[in-house]
Amino acid sequence: MSTTQSERLRELLEPLVTSQGLDLEEIAVDSVGRKRVLRVVVDSDSGADLDAIADVSRALSAKLDETDAMGDAAYDLEVGTPGAERLLTEHRHFVRATGRLVKFQLTEGGELVARIVEVDGEGIDVEVPGVKGRKATTRRLGFPEIARARVQVEFNRKDVKDVQDDKVEKDLKEEEEA
Repeated sequence: MSTTQSERLRELLEPLVTSQGLDLEEIAVDSVGRKRVLRVVVDSDSGADLDAIADVSRALSAKLDETDAMGDAAYDLEVGTPGAERLLTEHRHFVRATGRLVKFQLTEGGELVARIVEVDGEGIDVEVPGVKGRKATTRRLGFPEIARARVQVEFNRKDVKDVQDDKVEKDLKEEEEA
């Protein structure tokens, strides 16, 4: 897909996605045999449920049908969410991943697997799980230190509320010690 087509599709579709209360995360056109597939990835701070995806899919389909953005050849439209092991590339992605376990590739080399505790404009606070009976430790990562970050799948993951409660408890403990 040419950059101009990608840009044109984004300009055409992003206002519709935004009007549905979602963010347009990605657009990709792939060839599958004789057909093309237009994949649109959407998300929001509260997640995108099936009803929201169906609504935005209908709106995108109608808009694409009334324009020639995809040309005359047949194509399938697929609308979905980023998935379980999403790559974190934008500030909002890190905010949405608060409480999640993330694998970080660091710019100076090495990797770190840690849980995002808090995100601000400069970087993130993470909790590094303890090893061999040791307590978890906290660490600050500035955005420039992060080369790549990907959410990890957890079957028994800590709830965001549990992470926030742990942070409040830690802050209270630090105040008592001071």
